[in-house]
Amino acid sequence: MQNIPSVDLRDFLSDDPARKQKFVNEIGKAYEDIGFVALKGHFLDDKLVDELYGEVRNFFNLPLDAKKKYEIPGIGGQRGYVSFGKEHAKGRSAGDLKEFWHFGQYVDADSKYASEYPANVTVDELPKFNQVGKQAYQMLEKTGVYVLRALALYLGLDEFYFDDYIKNGNSILRPIHYPPITDEPADGAVRAAAHGDINLITLLMGAQGRGLQVQNHDGQWIDAIAEPDELVINVGDMLSRHTNNRLKSTIHQVVNPPRELWGTSRYSIPFFMHPISEMKLDVLEKTIDANHPKQYEDITAGEFLHERLVDLGLIKK
Repeated sequence: MQNIPSVDLRDFLSDDPARKQKFVNEIGKAYEDIGFVALKGHFLDDKLVDELYGEVRNFFNLPLDAKKKYEIPGIGGQRGYVSFGKEHAKGRSAGDLKEFWHFGQYVDADSKYASEYPANVTVDELPKFNQVGKQAYQMLEKTGVYVLRALALYLGLDEFYFDDYIKNGNSILRPIHYPPITDEPADGAVRAAAHGDINLITLLMGAQGRGLQVQNHDGQWIDAIAEPDELVINVGDMLSRHTNNRLKSTIHQVVNPPRELWGTSRYSIPFFMHPISEMKLDVLEKTIDANHPKQYEDITAGEFLHERLVDLGLIKK
């Protein structure tokens, strides 16, 4: 496969059973083949997208000393600011050429998860930053709910199988700034080294320009470029192991631009959809047969996340 398939969520949301099944079949097959789709018909409107990008640019344009106030020690970078070069791909030591921010789940004060999740961090200099981030978080989460409902049907599960696992889930919205490259990157560092995502699914804003690449089954890197009204959505490692690798968590990377474009910034905004920590990621019985033996040991989402944050250098052993 050389291209990322495009699907339209409005098919799934329609009252036409044939259109709904068409979406289920298309997204399921795409996730078996390459693990990525471009999605139209999501819940982010143009106004919210423009406001979010504006606030994100405003934040990353703040002086470094101002941004560093929001880098919170001891929480593995799960909320607030993470400075340039702090994160690296699993198995690499060179830090990625990026800085980013984390918005986390919004739970009621009396929720049992209120004590489990770090509090979101408020940016004093930008009065609209947190409000706009919360709105985008919730619209991306709403979109992800329906994608997972479609995948549940594709897997032969109840349509609402994932709902209780992702309600109050440990999802993260991550605005990323890849700053201009001013010097030859050390140790072959790139904007984001080849990796698979940790979570169930990732919904990505900002794949309209070259940079994001996906590795197909032949080991070739292909550009993943979406239309301005599309989100790129991919399978994460949690969903891959839960489905015995029937749905593929595909390796992807963000490469450095041509040298003549080193002086430009790049922004992207992924939403990493996580379940609650106690969800069991045990391989689904439906995905095990004589030709597809069980590939993964039993583990919970919380245990798996902790392991991966250590691998990424965000939590020390």
